[in-house]
Amino acid sequence: MSSPKAALSGRHIAVLMGGLSPEREVSLVSGEACAKALEQLGATVTRIDAGRDVSARLSAAKPDVVFNALHGEWGEDGVVQGVIETLAIPYTHSGVLASALAMDKAKSKSVLAAAGVKVPGGGLYDRHEVAARHVLPPPYVVKPNAQGSSVGVFIVMEGANRPPQELAAPDWSMGEEVMVEPYIAGKELAVAVMGDKALAVTDIVPTKGWYDYEAKYGEGGSVHVIPAKLPEAVYAEALRLSVLAHQALGCRGVTRSDFRYDDIKDDLVLLEVNTQPGMTPTSLAPEQAAHLGIDFDSLVLWMVEDASCPR
Repeated sequence: MSSPKAALSGRHIAVLMGGLSPEREVSLVSGEACAKALEQLGATVTRIDAGRDVSARLSAAKPDVVFNALHGEWGEDGVVQGVIETLAIPYTHSGVLASALAMDKAKSKSVLAAAGVKVPGGGLYDRHEVAARHVLPPPYVVKPNAQGSSVGVFIVMEGANRPPQELAAPDWSMGEEVMVEPYIAGKELAVAVMGDKALAVTDIVPTKGWYDYEAKYGEGGSVHVIPAKLPEAVYAEALRLSVLAHQALGCRGVTRSDFRYDDIKDDLVLLEVNTQPGMTPTSLAPEQAAHLGIDFDSLVLWMVEDASCPR
């Protein structure tokens, strides 16, 4: 799939990047990569570091399309999407409801389970309670209910004497309730969906430890095996469930579903759906697109052509 160099000639595209979440630095990298691709495609690009004046800056810029390259809270949870809807500008990725729903782990798990997607057990707990005692028998995972990129995630292994004390810290800023789930052993898998088509399954092998923020975004932090070496039926099921999850949450554009596969128990569990997957050099969605012959510029072009309002 090749992209004509002047495909977006005459189009003015605003790229939202940076933002207010803990994932700001990754978003800046994603946004710059997308902005450069858009310029390669002939577009006039306005880069906007999205602060609380984003509405005024978009109104002043008057773009034809907004390319949303924000990650995490405020940029991925329906808030910025609502601002863009109010301005009636076509934009990329998912709309207000799907973004808000996917970002809230507890609510999205309920919707996904009702649609027939297997999700982890566990539930929401007050962060101070989780810091004070083991609310689940170890091993278990503690994560903010509405963050991404493995920010604020703790794995409490078997034999741990105490829960994560960071949860009770006065400077904790990731919500009063945290999601606590049983730890699922096995492979870390990811599937990108483009429109209503699952692209591929990637097996993510961290070079050390687990697939945390550094493993996701640091140079050499993980090895991506694509296509994942899995039993054929498991591979197909991961593709099917990622599309089902994308549709159940009402997502648009490109998403990425994250799974754990316990190959001993033959157990495939969907952890979450990311409505604004990374667009960095080490990101999974562009890598899967490339695996199918869709280069980075073509992927970005497709996302712009898919933009609409309302979403």
